[in-house]
Amino acid sequence: MSTENLPQSPEPPRKPRVAVVFGGRSSEHGISMVTAGAVLAAIDRSAYDVLPIGITREGRWVLTADEPERMAITERRTPSVDQLAESADGAVVLPVDPGNREVVYSEPGSVPKALGEVDVVFPVLHGPYGEDGTLQGLLELSGVPYVGSGVLASAVGQDKEYMKRVFVSFGLKVGPYEVIRPRDWEQDRPAARKRIVDFAAEHGWPLFVKPARAGSSIGITKVEDLAGLDEAIEEARAHDPKILVEAALRGREIECGVLEFEDGPRASVPAEIPPPSSQAYYDFEAKYIDSTPGIVPAPLTPEETAEVRRLAVEAFEAVSCEGLVRADFFLTEDGEFVINEINTMPGFTPISMYPQMWQASGVGYPELVDRLISAALRRSTGLR
Repeated sequence: MSTENLPQSPEPPRKPRVAVVFGGRSSEHGISMVTAGAVLAAIDRSAYDVLPIGITREGRWVLTADEPERMAITERRTPSVDQLAESADGAVVLPVDPGNREVVYSEPGSVPKALGEVDVVFPVLHGPYGEDGTLQGLLELSGVPYVGSGVLASAVGQDKEYMKRVFVSFGLKVGPYEVIRPRDWEQDRPAARKRIVDFAAEHGWPLFVKPARAGSSIGITKVEDLAGLDEAIEEARAHDPKILVEAALRGREIECGVLEFEDGPRASVPAEIPPPSSQAYYDFEAKYIDSTPGIVPAPLTPEETAEVRRLAVEAFEAVSCEGLVRADFFLTEDGEFVINEINTMPGFTPISMYPQMWQASGVGYPELVDRLISAALRRSTGLR
């Protein structure tokens, strides 16, 4: 009997395809890998198809193995994209064409292979060339929705100078700071150095010298006196030619997560970062290698908790963020919250503070990942 006139079963709808992009050219390459491993392990494969794409330290986009367990810190060393790349020569291309979301893979001497369309990108890159609006601009040109903040908010959230300027313009309190731009240091080093010495004379030692556009506490030095200043400047400039000098604030370190819900951004319960026992401050080693535990929720009064949550959402809105933010504050000895910075793509492993704060707020890690992807799929690219 012919079946051509019988009703045909409809094909099941295609699952949204998520490209998880990680690695990158910044000094936070390895931490991005750790974050990506956690995200890949948490994505609901019954709801989404997943395409892992790594960016090497040289900037080449590659297909990688979908093996989250190989993206962990081992023997105090972070992983790299090259360890997971499926080919030493192959490259992934995302067309810069809003009408075409087809990802193409090519190797020398082979016919390019279409990998299918991508519906949303989850960019878990940290630092320059990824978190700072550069990748977001590429995705805007491609017309592909993505998790997290747009071009402007990502750029402002990466540059600590302009972040602070925006905060001040919205009435948020920031600590004293000084900026040394590349031209300042290259054209008149003694004058630039004198500005820092004068800043220390006004605000006292110690100072924190840091790259203006880096994260994960990389390149930061706590400078106790004049003798350590030049070495600290060179360490910061090794990661960014523009540096930021901050006065030390006396108080408790308090963090708060912000997540975009259907009705707008909401703040998590806050966390406190206690001083690490073996480091001078909460540096890279304390964060990622020794995993200094935070206190969640932070032991604050109800009034303090409400205030820091309010300020975290204000910071999110001030910079026009989307998706997620971790806002970092100092609670000074006189009871005032001073915002230090925001992070538009914070550390995102299950033991990172951002997921821990949301876990304590009733949003577990898999749900957190799903909410971020869903929020990105609800948004269009372009002006909004």
